[in-house]
Amino acid sequence: MTDSSRPPQAGRPDRQIEHRTFVSYIDKSREYYRAQGFDQPYRWAAFDGVPFTPLDRPLAESRVALVTTSFLHHHDSSHGAPATGKSVYHHPVDELPDRMFTDDLSWDKDATHTDDTESFLPLGALNALAADGVVGSANDRFFGVPTQYSQRRSGLDAEQIAAWCGEDEVDVVLLVPL
Repeated sequence: MTDSSRPPQAGRPDRQIEHRTFVSYIDKSREYYRAQGFDQPYRWAAFDGVPFTPLDRPLAESRVALVTTSFLHHHDSSHGAPATGKSVYHHPVDELPDRMFTDDLSWDKDATHTDDTESFLPLGALNALAADGVVGSANDRFFGVPTQYSQRRSGLDAEQIAAWCGEDEVDVVLLVPL
């Protein structure tokens, strides 16, 4: 590659990457399970037959629903202990809770927080997009799929969410995991 055909600044020494600048979640998970003594590394779910299709109508005419992985109610479990009785749910958007239960999930609690529900359940942003005509409307309820770490459970929960979306005539679903 000649200097004239090289992308701008590609040759600058301060732009050269000598090592990976990101953390590979998949690699880290496999290393973690291997270090724990598991014979097989974690198997990531694969859904080759997921029916992603073009929208039947423009986004500006579509009903949009949100799905979060946080849990609706606070539990008295100790910090880091799993909450019991969590199951897939739906909840009216006009009764948005001030706080959602996230303490039992694994995330960097030193670097961030979940005090701002809009960061993982952006209903305000979705309503603003609807008001601006970017999307047709926000669904009247949001859905929750509390993290269970089970591929079988996730599949069953997905079926329930799909059924509720069918009832509500939802066109687009946005998954906002925590």
